Amino acid sequence: MKKRWTLFISGFLSIILMAGCAEKDQLRDGTKLIDKDTFVFAASGEFKPFSYVTDDLSMTGFDIEVGNAVAKELGLKPVQKRMKFKGIVEGVKTGRADAAVASHTINPARSKHVAFSTPYYYSGPQIFTRPDSKIKTVDDLKGKEVAVAKGSTYADTAKKYTSNIKMYDSDITALKALSMGRHDAVITDFVTGKSAAKEGFKIKGQQLIERSEQAIVIPQDNPILLKRVNEALEHLRKDGTLSRISKKYFGEDITKKPE
Repeated sequence: MKKRWTLFISGFLSIILMAGCAEKDQLRDGTKLIDKDTFVFAASGEFKPFSYVTDDLSMTGFDIEVGNAVAKELGLKPVQKRMKFKGIVEGVKTGRADAAVASHTINPARSKHVAFSTPYYYSGPQIFTRPDSKIKTVDDLKGKEVAVAKGSTYADTAKKYTSNIKMYDSDITALKALSMGRHDAVITDFVTGKSAAKEGFKIKGQQLIERSEQAIVIPQDNPILLKRVNEALEHLRKDGTLSRISKKYFGEDITKKPE
């Protein structure tokens, strides 16, 4: 009886896991989509000005407008899907979204699980402190309490310089805590930190640690979609759409590769 019950439970769990990987429509060219007429893309809605929630509970921001523009190039209806940042890569991998337009940095760890488009903007992690802080460079971070967003590459960056790390659901909440007197520093995207400072956060940018490339996340088993997304991004670069969206949110073009 015990053996039968074990087999029943194992089978039941297998069904649940299989159900978690959504069955997708396959178009004539081999593109796989949750629905043949839509482009379902994930973002966190917690990463202003890249993605944030409006009064009607929809998302807007730089990433969202890029996602909408890519969908239009693909001839598909854009559909937003909000997920916690730390779960987005897994969500795309298991078929809960066709892609993620959510400021993911290209790195080897993520590349084991998902594919990346060509970069749609360039950024990099920067140290942010309160204005009166003596922290200026990574050498000053030893032993200091540094806050970062869960699931971000900035956690790995911070670990190179301190073992005292605090995790937040988003970069904005980490920066807000820093502004209110908590922690010694935050490591986050330099554009996000600069935007938060403009909105009144009592923070100051210090050393720009390195440069990074941000890209759209695509499932590894969907190479045709990856090819089409890359073609869409190339067209959006050439016709100036990416540049216009960037200038709208940041006042500068972060979509061009730094020299």
